[in-house]
Amino acid sequence: MRIQKIKNRGTLFTYTTSSGWDLNVHLIMSEKYNYIIDTGLGSLSINPIKEYIKDSNKPIIVINTHYHWDHIWGNGSLRNYIIISHKLCREMIESKWKDMMHKNKQYCYGEVEMNLPNLVFEKELYFPEDKIRIIYTPGHTIDSVSVIDEEEKVINVGDNIDEIIPSIYCEKDLYIDTLLKYRNMDFDTCISGHNVILGKEIIEKILSIL
Repeated sequence: MRIQKIKNRGTLFTYTTSSGWDLNVHLIMSEKYNYIIDTGLGSLSINPIKEYIKDSNKPIIVINTHYHWDHIWGNGSLRNYIIISHKLCREMIESKWKDMMHKNKQYCYGEVEMNLPNLVFEKELYFPEDKIRIIYTPGHTIDSVSVIDEEEKVINVGDNIDEIIPSIYCEKDLYIDTLLKYRNMDFDTCISGHNVILGKEIIEKILSIL
């Protein structure tokens, strides 16, 4: 596991799986809450983050960027906290859980237990005291959301950016609309589920390829 600071209040925990691909779990320690963006492959993805913030007395808020197994299997280790997702994400976790477990159980990292998001939204949620905005940004999947730290101008786009262009499981036009939305946002640092830290110029690069 690698731990990397993101500006002043962000930290990126990067795990390398047995198959050699990287997976990021993003922590933002803000004024009122500690935000954990995605929960990885199980309890062992979450334990280092709990240890990292053990001296903080701020409540935890968890955000699932989309329903895919490698982003939600650690939810069970955070069942006492608010877990936010798009409304479609909760529905898709519940309907696809058994199939995802059957096909990918070799990647379980510690204990894995289904724990559904308990706060869902459709378009946007905003935490004004922390300047954290969560918005619906379909692309990689129809339920994808992005998290913007407006104070530090950092965005987490989940898997809407992969090595460059992700696999797209919804209409391509929806993904392009999301990229155009990103273009108009005020950020300079881009975090994604599996890539290294990138700058905003990656958005124009993807648009030019598409």
